Amino acid sequence: MSPQDLANVQLERLELEFRHRHRLLDPSARGVQRWEVHICLDGQRVGCLHAVRGLYWKSDNLRERLDDEQSFSSLVAEQVLDSEGRLSAEFEDFAEAVSSLLVIDRLELQEQEPYADPLLVAAVVAAAIDRLTDNYFAVVLPTTDTSVAGAALLAEAGRLLAARPFSDELQVIDTTLAAPEEAAGRVRGRLQNLARSSPDTHEGAEEEWEVEDGADISVRTAAVLRLALEELSAQAWEDVAEFGDRPVSKGQGLVFGSLPRLTWTQDSQWRRHMARCFDDLAADLAPGARSVTPTCTGEEMALHLGIARARSLTVNRPALVDRAVAELPEGRDDYDWDWCSSVLFEDHDVLMLFGASLDGIEDSGNEINQAMGMVNQAAADWFDPFDPEEGREPGRGFRRP
Repeated sequence: MSPQDLANVQLERLELEFRHRHRLLDPSARGVQRWEVHICLDGQRVGCLHAVRGLYWKSDNLRERLDDEQSFSSLVAEQVLDSEGRLSAEFEDFAEAVSSLLVIDRLELQEQEPYADPLLVAAVVAAAIDRLTDNYFAVVLPTTDTSVAGAALLAEAGRLLAARPFSDELQVIDTTLAAPEEAAGRVRGRLQNLARSSPDTHEGAEEEWEVEDGADISVRTAAVLRLALEELSAQAWEDVAEFGDRPVSKGQGLVFGSLPRLTWTQDSQWRRHMARCFDDLAADLAPGARSVTPTCTGEEMALHLGIARARSLTVNRPALVDRAVAELPEGRDDYDWDWCSSVLFEDHDVLMLFGASLDGIEDSGNEINQAMGMVNQAAADWFDPFDPEEGREPGRGFRRP
């Protein structure tokens, strides 16, 4: 399905209705709940997602109970639970902090078009996860190797939501991990962008959808990104004043405790240079500008943080965003932060510095560093320009004393 087809669904009018019913004195409902998520347009059902919620601590034998459902849940029970109804050793190694299951059992669509779109289905699955799970659930979806109704769409939805393959038939979203929530945010963001687009803006959309690297961002996107970078700059300078040369720890301060561990012991001069990275990028996005290019590793990190903050602003502070863009024209690609992350960087190597399992990767002698051709990842090199001929003016000074 093309973006135009999905935009024609009138996404802003779709609603989800969660239904679960059981007899008050039904003991079997304590451990397993069957839910229906109705997808409705103007009150009329156009599809239904079926899910089975298995609560390990409330079930006498969760495997037997799920197996009794005679559906995809039976296959899940066979592969994930042992004969006593406990999570199998293999599954506990796969998702060690999980204690309950949400099985996405099947998907029914009354009209195959235009609702049969993986992005839309992924958003519905994400909503079910939000409503029916907590941080200790494994969400199990079918792969294309199953005969479940809607398996192909559910399999693709799982991929969009960062599911990991457990077997040929099962893929799993572990709610204890950050990646699925981040993926769900990207899915919702893409749908919101489509919902803001009217069908007549999509003439030639298939040609426009693929955008070359280095393309301009929309004026509203640039304005919100500048606002985010300015906020981060102010916070970074506060941290400089508060911590000086003192080390920081994880989460400490407003900015510097959120950087990779290798930066936590840097001195105040290093931190001033990092604060200036936010300033320089914000200046690049002065009113009317529609492009920004990081010139060093510090600016790459600053831009990643700026995009994350801009995403947060559009979700959590819509009134502030509306004021910032009130005089600017709307665009189809407004606030597509995933697209920004894709086109504004040569690579995302700097994000690997957050991985605890990759300690030492910043060292130019590290095997992974060499294999990937990484440059300027050590903290001391963060402000060296990638290309000295295109670097910033060394004597430009700092915006704050």
